[in-house]
Amino acid sequence: MTSATTAATTATPTGPAAEQRQIVPPEDRYATELAFLAAHDTGPRPPGWRLTPHAAVTFVMGSAGEPLTLPAPGEARAAADVPEGLPRRLVIEQKFVGERALVERCVITLAGERGLLLVGEPGTAKSLLSELLAAAVCGTSALTVQGTAGTTEDQLKYGWNYALLLAQGPSRSALVPSPVLSAMTTGAVARVEEITRCLPEVQDALVSLLSERRVAVPELAGGPDAQLHAAPGFTLIATANLRDKGVSEMSAALKRRFNFETIGPITDLDTETELVRRQSRAAVERTGARYGVDDAVLEVLVTAFRELRGGRTAEGWEVERPSTVMSTAEAVSVATALGLAAAYFPADRDPLRLLPGHLLGVVRKDDPADAARLLGYWDGAVRRRAEAGATTWRTLWDLRAVLED
Repeated sequence: MTSATTAATTATPTGPAAEQRQIVPPEDRYATELAFLAAHDTGPRPPGWRLTPHAAVTFVMGSAGEPLTLPAPGEARAAADVPEGLPRRLVIEQKFVGERALVERCVITLAGERGLLLVGEPGTAKSLLSELLAAAVCGTSALTVQGTAGTTEDQLKYGWNYALLLAQGPSRSALVPSPVLSAMTTGAVARVEEITRCLPEVQDALVSLLSERRVAVPELAGGPDAQLHAAPGFTLIATANLRDKGVSEMSAALKRRFNFETIGPITDLDTETELVRRQSRAAVERTGARYGVDDAVLEVLVTAFRELRGGRTAEGWEVERPSTVMSTAEAVSVATALGLAAAYFPADRDPLRLLPGHLLGVVRKDDPADAARLLGYWDGAVRRRAEAGATTWRTLWDLRAVLED
């Protein structure tokens, strides 16, 4: 299975009071596409869904560059059914790089109101995919809990407004629902990021919620709100990082409530290089600078990441893998840094000559000893390609001393 991360989209600050960066959620960034798809595909929808399952997959995977067309006035579906202001034809952008079959399985899982667990290494677009699916299904990706070792059961179920609790006693108005409970009672999609970072007893707060589709509020015993039931459309998407330290094992009972989908790295060099180019260019151009990293540098960058990640070069040479995750997201970050350096220090910053130092910074994140593994990659793959006459790799080989500092 293949996937890739897409860098977060940010709004450009418009004044001195503007925030440094504002993340634009997919339901806002792609509002026109969502409205268009809702009008374009009028097939059967699962209860509570904004789009049909087919349209939800199209929203995530795009329309393969082909424009979709809304019905013209006088056709079987009246033009009055189409919201004003929508274009008549629209190409749906591909937002997730991966197998369409994987996305289809995810959508079918959600249509069956079953929990969906996206697992994989860091930087493989698990969070991105969960956001896109939530936006397609219910129109919002904001009902989210970030799992940590400090996450409590209240953050997955409910808490209390203690001022109202003291003044009125236990009541529905004093209850403060979690994002998960809000999704349950409104028929939306809840998201739990890094669920395995939560303690096992906290994770298991979701077992009855996913199986019985209700939450008991014992403080309201005897009242009509003592049991809060799920509205049609409610489901939950969780993500789990397989490489992080401090991960808590999920109980068998909770695992049975989820369908698991594994998100892996991109398998095609050209596809990954294009994604890194597109996302790093966008990040640099958001600052108002010109993007100055050429294709040869990007190809070398992505090649190094892929080979260190996989433990083997394109020629079949063995490579000792560093313990850190050489993800596509990290490659985008490095390419962005190279682009910013080229923009702000154009006279003395050749992006290719900066690459070894950035790679060293990446591999040292988890284990300083990984620097030796990167040096081994230089003494093996980089040296052999330099000796074969590859100009770019020859330049990198000449910079070997940077890795010894």
